[in-house]
Amino acid sequence: MAFFRKLKDRLFKSSSKIDEGLEAIVEEGGAVEPDAPGRGPEHPAEPEPSPEREPTPIPSPAPEPEPEPEPVPRPAPEEEPARPPEEEPAPAPFEPPEEPRPADPEPATPPRERPQPGEPGPGPMPVEIPGDAPQEEPPQEGRGLLGRLLGRRGDAPVMRRSLDDEMLERLEELLIAADMGVDTALRVTANMAEGRFGRKLSVEEIKRLLAQEIARILEPVAKPLPIYARRPQVVLVVGVNGSGKTTTIGKLASQFRAAGKQVVIAAGDTFRAAAVEQLQIWGERAGVPVLTAPEGSDPASLAFDAMTKAEAEGADLLLIDTAGRLQNRQDLMEELAKIVRVIRKKDPDAPHNTLLVLDATTGQNALNQVDVFRKIADVTGLVMTKLDGTAKGGVLVALADRFGLPIHAIGVGEQIDDLAPFDPEEFAAALTGLDNSA
Repeated sequence: MAFFRKLKDRLFKSSSKIDEGLEAIVEEGGAVEPDAPGRGPEHPAEPEPSPEREPTPIPSPAPEPEPEPEPVPRPAPEEEPARPPEEEPAPAPFEPPEEPRPADPEPATPPRERPQPGEPGPGPMPVEIPGDAPQEEPPQEGRGLLGRLLGRRGDAPVMRRSLDDEMLERLEELLIAADMGVDTALRVTANMAEGRFGRKLSVEEIKRLLAQEIARILEPVAKPLPIYARRPQVVLVVGVNGSGKTTTIGKLASQFRAAGKQVVIAAGDTFRAAAVEQLQIWGERAGVPVLTAPEGSDPASLAFDAMTKAEAEGADLLLIDTAGRLQNRQDLMEELAKIVRVIRKKDPDAPHNTLLVLDATTGQNALNQVDVFRKIADVTGLVMTKLDGTAKGGVLVALADRFGLPIHAIGVGEQIDDLAPFDPEEFAAALTGLDNSA
């Protein structure tokens, strides 16, 4: 969850773009409605339950006992009528009302039982108790008010728009702008509309549907980097200039070392001294040896020597860095193909993993990179970096939908814990700005 919070915070450029776009789409053709559809019209019907509660105190029986005490001259003593019945209720209601109040529902039935003894005192008492019924009504009214207040809180007005063809087109445009690609955007919106066409949806509901469809596409490709029993397991890391290969190798080496694996790094970028120095810093930090070669030397020969040394030392993993190269530079791509051929002379099954590191800021160009590198170096998995610096994080969804290559990890920063295994649900929630903390 800690990485999800960091991912959500740092994917604000992508999530805010989608969030703002969804709000604009809904506001354009939507209308304000209660939060829970169907509850709105029920609010005026709330007083209906009150008449159901009224029968319990039934004020109507109250007038019935009133005529009874008037003919009470049965005892015939004139002294008793001399006592105005109005005076008795005056003192009585102060003392007895406290007794009947704890049992509110009983007043309707007891008035019939109390007059049976024929005692004049209790006779007027039940008569006046129903007269106190309005005292019972206020709490009912209070309950109604509380219910209304709670209802209003739960049914706050929300903007909704019907999911129609026009709205679907706007959603497609929004997803394409987030670099999700035309084909993927059409597939996602079509799945969202299935069984929901014509339904009125809020921004939050659209986010949830969108996150579900994105997670469904990403789920099959979310796989950690496999670890084999073969020693050493050769992992070749490739990518274009500035994609974050060197930093990714350092983070992977540190994490595998922390997991108890013996790791060796080969600084195959012999054309850039800064890359070698950066790997050496990561190696010292993680306690991992870094094999280097003189600047300008053949990277293929360095890879061969590194395999020999890693095998002799019994290393579990050999991570080979390569120089950044553009996919449209045929000479540089041929150089990468040579590295693969030389490695396979040492071990026909090597490299066991070829990781393509992609810069999320490149957007749709990442699709071309995967297409070319996969043909030259037989790419087996992807690592996406710099997701915190772009509003085009949707390209990862397009890559998964088009190529189906495993996505092993994603990076959202420079710290060692900013590279984590890929979780499709967390990524989908962060990309769409959905609050998935619950």
